[in-house]
Amino acid sequence: MNAILMEVPVPAVLASIFCFILGICLTIVVYQVIARTRAKTFQQDRQRQLEVAKREAENIIKSAQIEAATEAIKKKEQFTTETNKIRTELHETEMRLTKREDTLDRQAELFQQRETTLKQHQEDVEKRLYNIGLKEKQLSVLLAQQKNQLLKITAMDIEEAKQLLLKRLEDECEHEMSALIQRKVDEATETADEKSRQIISAAIQRFAAEQTCEATVSTVDIPNDDMKGRIIGREGRNIRAFEKATGVDVIVDDTPGMIVVSGFSPVRREVARLSMERLIQDGRIHPSRIEELVAQTKKDVNLKLLQLGKDAAVETNVRGLSNKVLSLIGALSFRTSYGQNVLRHSVEVAFLSQVMADELGLDGSIARRAGLLHDIGKAIDHEVEGSHPAIGANYLKRFSESPVVLNAVAGHHGDVPPDNPYTPLIAAADAISASRPGARRETLERYIKRLEQLEEIANSFKGVENAYAIQAGREIRVIVNANEVDDAAAMKVARDIANKVQAEMTYPGEIQVTLLREVRCIEYAK
Repeated sequence: MNAILMEVPVPAVLASIFCFILGICLTIVVYQVIARTRAKTFQQDRQRQLEVAKREAENIIKSAQIEAATEAIKKKEQFTTETNKIRTELHETEMRLTKREDTLDRQAELFQQRETTLKQHQEDVEKRLYNIGLKEKQLSVLLAQQKNQLLKITAMDIEEAKQLLLKRLEDECEHEMSALIQRKVDEATETADEKSRQIISAAIQRFAAEQTCEATVSTVDIPNDDMKGRIIGREGRNIRAFEKATGVDVIVDDTPGMIVVSGFSPVRREVARLSMERLIQDGRIHPSRIEELVAQTKKDVNLKLLQLGKDAAVETNVRGLSNKVLSLIGALSFRTSYGQNVLRHSVEVAFLSQVMADELGLDGSIARRAGLLHDIGKAIDHEVEGSHPAIGANYLKRFSESPVVLNAVAGHHGDVPPDNPYTPLIAAADAISASRPGARRETLERYIKRLEQLEEIANSFKGVENAYAIQAGREIRVIVNANEVDDAAAMKVARDIANKVQAEMTYPGEIQVTLLREVRCIEYAK
């Protein structure tokens, strides 16, 4: 054995050992590489699983958010539907209450008329009782005088007694006849007054309400009932913006295929009617579009007024009028005087004045011009203080109108003395045109004047931008400048307006003062 070992070279043994050690090292290195590779692979798998889990969590969260948003939209739509239903029910209730209020107002007026009649009858009875008492006293005095006369008659002869008795009988008969005639005249006058009041009351009850409705209400056709909801808008913003821009009251009820535009000013009502028709045709109904269309419609209506004035000037053959004057003449077509259209009344006065001037040998063209212009002040009497003759004459002075026409315009109601023969002609033609049967109706004029006075009172306060009388004069809607009137001052302005209306006006029922203070902020993204 030792011999064998001795025979193996030493380097070969060392090489074997080295190879063995090297093999062990390589094995260890390979094992570590494999272990690190497995660890890295495990780390990547774990990271991948975490990312997958995170994406799944995000998808679950997004799905939940989408479901929540969908549910919120459904709830909101349900709430909007219920709100619109409640608003419609409230509007119907308001309309029923308004009708009941009108009925109560009419009944109150009837009761007041009956009370006045009863008071008059009571005064007549008291007057008659007082007269009876006086007559009893007179009879007592007469009896005493007759007794004295009888004592004197005993000393007279037959002829003197007859003459005295006949004279006394003649005086008494004459006195009784005068009293009887006076009593019959008084009874006839009372009967005529009572009968005329009954006739006027019956005429007002039968026709005044219908005439007022025709003169203050316009209807607009709509394609379907779904359009009513679009006109009202979400939470009523569209209809509020429309009423604010036009100054009229829009009534949306259950009447199929139509809505009602109500307002005492015919010009405003025409602007509102045309604007509503254009909005329905356009289809884009929202506050900014409403304001844009209303502004454009106002321009179109102004052009229409100018054209109406030109047509009236051509019809009456009056030349040389300014466009501003022609526009005012056209505006008269939307004004009434006791129910009579002022433009047609002015044209009628122009022709009547020409006929009378020609018969008297005067210039018919001057009379025709003065007749057409005599009531032009009524087109701006709600903007300028004073009577319409003075307003019209002062306005025409700006356009170098002749002194004859100015005097006829200012004096056709006797406000100024006439200095030419044309002024009495215009006054006579005005009276003829107004007094013909069926030309005028006093009830509508009083109604319009009351609404105009209501707006004038509201506009007289500082900070008020616009004031509109709506709901047939039962409400005044006042819009104030938010920069000049704060919230605390707004309450005071509303209270002051209500107090002034109560002190200066006479009206049935009550008037609601609604004051609006709105802050509108506008910016542009460029």
